[in-house]
Amino acid sequence: MALRLEVFETSAGKSSSTVTVEADALEEERLEAFDKGYAAGWDDATASQADDQARIRADLARHLQSLSFTHAEARAHVLSALKPLLLEIVSHLLPETARATLAPLVLDALMPLAETMTDQPIVLVLNPAVRPAVESLVGQATGMPLDLKEEPSLGEGQVYIRLGTEEALVDLDRAITDIAKAVHGFFDLAEKEIQHG
Repeated sequence: MALRLEVFETSAGKSSSTVTVEADALEEERLEAFDKGYAAGWDDATASQADDQARIRADLARHLQSLSFTHAEARAHVLSALKPLLLEIVSHLLPETARATLAPLVLDALMPLAETMTDQPIVLVLNPAVRPAVESLVGQATGMPLDLKEEPSLGEGQVYIRLGTEEALVDLDRAITDIAKAVHGFFDLAEKEIQHG
């Protein structure tokens, strides 16, 4: 079936004529135009979606970077606020606490030795400054014969315990020194991380 279309030309000297187009060809042209339009729309939608995703990724990356800086700044602020407190605890409170707990720690170290005790006295070598506290607690709690020897070169947190050939050392001074080194090392490392990002 043929479709007749009228031709409208405005050129002088030409007469109006009729152009014939086959219906199959017209349908084919229509489908081809639809496919081209559909493909163009699809390409536009895909490009728009890709642009949106790129924008969203960029926004997300910017926000995550902002949060990272905020976290680092908050961490640095908290650490700088805690540093004086922790250093004060390590340098003043911890040694005082250690002195107060030295006698109970010596007693705890003595108890296993007391089980194997013979008639020999237990020898405690300690700093003269801690003798009264250790002597009163250990003497009252155990009733064991004690031989206390003062050694001024020992720290106030150090006590050697000897029973026969067995010997034990209670060394709170070293524990305090190790804790202080660990705290200082932590803050030194944290400051380096902040400086170097």
